[in-house]
Amino acid sequence: MMKFGLQGTVIGWQDPWAGDASDRVMRTGTGSIYPSQDPTPTPEAFLDYLKQLRTDIYVHHVFPGLEGQAELLADVRKHGIELCLGNEYGNINGPWVSGTNRYDLPDEAILAAADQGVLCGLLYDEPEHLQINAAQYRKDGWHPHWGAASESAAAVPTDQLETGMVRAVSDRVRHVDTLLGEQRRVPLVAEHVFPVMFHAHARGGMALCPKIMKESFQPLQLATALGAARQYGVPLWICADLWGPDVGAWPIRTPGFPGHSPAEFASALRMGYYMGPTHLFTENIDALARFDGERFRSTVFGDIWEAFVREYVPAHPIDWTHADAVADIVLIHGDDSNYGQQERPFGHRATPMPQTSQSVFAAWHLLSHGSIPAHGSCLHIPGYSFPRHELKRQVPGDRFPLMEGMTLAEPPAVHPLFQPLRSTLVLDGYAREEQLGAPQLIVVAGSFVSPDTLRAVRKRAEAGARVLIAEGLAPEPWQTAARFDGGGVWLPTADLLGDAARELAEPLIGSADCWTQRFRDREVRIYPQDSDGYELAFEIVRG
Repeated sequence: MMKFGLQGTVIGWQDPWAGDASDRVMRTGTGSIYPSQDPTPTPEAFLDYLKQLRTDIYVHHVFPGLEGQAELLADVRKHGIELCLGNEYGNINGPWVSGTNRYDLPDEAILAAADQGVLCGLLYDEPEHLQINAAQYRKDGWHPHWGAASESAAAVPTDQLETGMVRAVSDRVRHVDTLLGEQRRVPLVAEHVFPVMFHAHARGGMALCPKIMKESFQPLQLATALGAARQYGVPLWICADLWGPDVGAWPIRTPGFPGHSPAEFASALRMGYYMGPTHLFTENIDALARFDGERFRSTVFGDIWEAFVREYVPAHPIDWTHADAVADIVLIHGDDSNYGQQERPFGHRATPMPQTSQSVFAAWHLLSHGSIPAHGSCLHIPGYSFPRHELKRQVPGDRFPLMEGMTLAEPPAVHPLFQPLRSTLVLDGYAREEQLGAPQLIVVAGSFVSPDTLRAVRKRAEAGARVLIAEGLAPEPWQTAARFDGGGVWLPTADLLGDAARELAEPLIGSADCWTQRFRDREVRIYPQDSDGYELAFEIVRG
């Protein structure tokens, strides 16, 4: 059964257990300490509000000094709420594991939560971001999140960099598993803002948690996370992250929060729900409410959340999970960790990003009818804007929160929720034959795919699938185009956006006004409900 949760406050009010510590550490990744805007609620008032919002799990970022931790555990247990402990505050402020920019919860804190019987997960905040952009928080050197596979001056093949990172992830997962033992084991959850390294974290044994809304293209983000979770058999959580690029006439705590409209939030919750995750939570709760010193008063975002969990979910039950995802199209690529920055694969500064990694972007452009750009997989690329920056320039910090929000004159160049895509799953360069399923179209891109995976893909072509493969990945015997008796095609190409590639793919990539994802014998069909695609309509079809 899917569980629903909320993440704690970062600017609205002091943490009910940590008190003054809330205003002594940075609780956001903005590089500043923000004073809390509302009075501090009691733990009882806060937990009662969580229960009002039908919260199964509370996602709490642990304070590096463990302030209030014992009291938190006791109160959460008393209220019957499960607890997921996160590492973001430690990532931002330290202390860091030697040679990394990563904060690991101390063993005693993990054991204390497990002893109370409330622990359901350990959340690692944006580990892919902090692996690539290692100086985001820690400024005393270059220390990637999982350590550097090699910080030599020489370049290292990207598959070796990935293997080194997977080994570090696996070591941490094994340590926590051993610490807790078989009966109390909980997942380590990799929460991603960028659609890269999902497969590496899953291969190392972590559960996956894509952020939706935020700054990545939704079909790309979810198809990648779904594919990685299915390939490696790990749980899938989803975070509906209200931090974002936009501004508008809605309550705004600080520039970028919330950075999405209420209507977009409502659609994103439904979108995440229909992907069948084990857990779905919102980041952060202070967008959902104000505390006036006596009681919590929900904002429009809080009303949307409450209506979603209390009304929409019971009225729209689903009988599938993420593990039931089925692909009409499979995209296979070795993960070079490139989201459009074109450098530092896996955080290794001496290694140039392989030029071939950009073929992955071309594949997405092709499969999405040109709606996903051919030069990156998120907003942090040329062609997009961050209206929140203009809001920060125009409005002094002491004027926040803006309860009526603010509308800018220029329309934002940000991406909506909708882009078309036909039931696609992304697998990495180690996919086994049985993991491919029976797709009609397979696209192979990037700079690395294992020989075993290539043999498995060739078999699918011989059995009737159409295969587009980026030139240079096909081994010597298979570097020319071939057609097979069962209707299958093998087409190596130097240009995934060229005429031959388009001619092969276009009959199989679905409609330009619909995004689909199949789960067993169900198909979720998603349509734009407004002219820009920020609001979505959903249809569930059997068969």
